[in-house]
Amino acid sequence: MLEKLKNILTETIGDKGIEITENTVLMSDLGLNSLDLVNLAVSVEDEFDIEIPDRAIKDLKTVKDVIDFIEKQ
Repeated sequence: MLEKLKNILTETIGDKGIEITENTVLMSDLGLNSLDLVNLAVSVEDEFDIEIPDRAIKDLKTVKDVIDFIEKQ
């Protein structure tokens, strides 16, 4: 799942040469803004066939948070 998420993140932000791990912080480490987070959520929804409510997006701080959310669905 981490590899799929890495691919989605690379598509979202471009290949900035940043190593993405479970501890990577989406906003500060990857430079995502709120619009990027929404785009990420849409891509994750499409890839994993889940729905991420708008209110849940703000709670996704790290890559691990995204993985945990996907696994709970």
